Amino acid sequence: MSALTLTIENQHLISSDLANHYKVIPSEVTEKGLSFFVDEAYNNDDHKEELSLLLGKSVQLIPVDSKDVEKALSLYYRKERITASSKSFQIDQQDFLERLISEAKSLKSSDIHFEIYEKDARIRFRIDGQLIERYKVEHENYLELVNKIKIKSKLNITEKRLPQDGRITTDNFDIRVSILPTLFGEKIVMRLLGNDASHIELSTLGLEEEELRYYLEAVKKPNGILLISGPTGSGKTTTLYATLKLLNDSVRNIVTVEDPIEYTLKGINQVQLKEDIGLTFASALRSFLRQDPDIIMLGEIRDSETAMMAIRASLTGHLVLSTIHTNSAVGTISRLIDMGIPSYLIAETLNISVAQRLIRKLCPHCKEPTDFVSEDFPESYTIPYPIATLFKPKGCNSCYHTGYSGRRAIYEILRIDSKVVSCIKNNEMDGFLGKNGSHQTLSDKAYYILSQGETSLEEIYSILITS
Repeated sequence: MSALTLTIENQHLISSDLANHYKVIPSEVTEKGLSFFVDEAYNNDDHKEELSLLLGKSVQLIPVDSKDVEKALSLYYRKERITASSKSFQIDQQDFLERLISEAKSLKSSDIHFEIYEKDARIRFRIDGQLIERYKVEHENYLELVNKIKIKSKLNITEKRLPQDGRITTDNFDIRVSILPTLFGEKIVMRLLGNDASHIELSTLGLEEEELRYYLEAVKKPNGILLISGPTGSGKTTTLYATLKLLNDSVRNIVTVEDPIEYTLKGINQVQLKEDIGLTFASALRSFLRQDPDIIMLGEIRDSETAMMAIRASLTGHLVLSTIHTNSAVGTISRLIDMGIPSYLIAETLNISVAQRLIRKLCPHCKEPTDFVSEDFPESYTIPYPIATLFKPKGCNSCYHTGYSGRRAIYEILRIDSKVVSCIKNNEMDGFLGKNGSHQTLSDKAYYILSQGETSLEEIYSILITS
């Protein structure tokens, strides 16, 4: 994070073009005029006079380190930003929220966080899985912003003591709004959801050729269960929708229950979970079975009741797709057994178990080589082979000074063949990996990507520990 931070008002004292051309960052508005932090290499009288003429005010330049200015320019004055002139922009303008959402969408942000503290407030964007601060906001302006979001989300603006959940629908995407009372006010998280899954393709998600072949074999079976595991934000829902798109045709009845509905697909009957009125995954599944379905998609298997009903649905001729929270594809078997599902039923109904993660890729413009040091790896991890050169993040304008640019998915595919069926029935999955050297785990995939220079050790460290 740059030491040069901006309030919303100061950020719009100067346009993005001028800020980048003169390498300046607004500091403050004074009685005498405007003061700017300036890249020390650009600190001269000519630039000062030109800025004064352009802005119509007296300008003072405060020289600072070039790296600090470049970092601040990358954070606050990216070329993709939609900017407004200082004369027309105000926090209480009707279109500020639209500008903010448009900016987040253009930067491919998944979430916008609005947070208030004792003396100030801030707005952060989640980009490639990481939160990056974009704005500082005054308390008074923050409260106005909260009310605008509540009105757009059709929420109660007078309720400030209880959490609230709402939704904003636009032409191109939907936004899920979550409001949480905190010590100094209300924190808001807006999740940007693409409402059209027509562009999602299984072939573009990152599955290797052999993995895709195994997956398609499981998907094309007329009945059984297909389970995808991984933490929140690992891309499970995207994989499920790509699968549904493949299966969606005029001769199949496909029903889903989700929390929330993140995409829409024409021809699929989608149900929004509403636990407060009793519409749970289990109750929805009971109703689904009376709707003559061919394919059922459950957003998540959370408990033993839902798991057992999914098993029963698959036994009666339905194809069931769902997600589950485990660390690995093999661990999904153990999780189902822990839920009380008999191992013989798991062996009978499970078509395939998939685990996936999203890994940030190093920025190709600024990644730096570093030495391979075995002591830097987790103690519990056995290094399969040494790597000549590792790479680490540095940070530049192209990558928001995070050192990373974009993400890619990695998959662990557990194909349910005769050997795996035998292991499941005999409760021998704990020793499965030792007997099957050909099975590639998530840590195997992550280490390979590390060896190719695509990512850093710090990015895959948690995968090496848990999988």
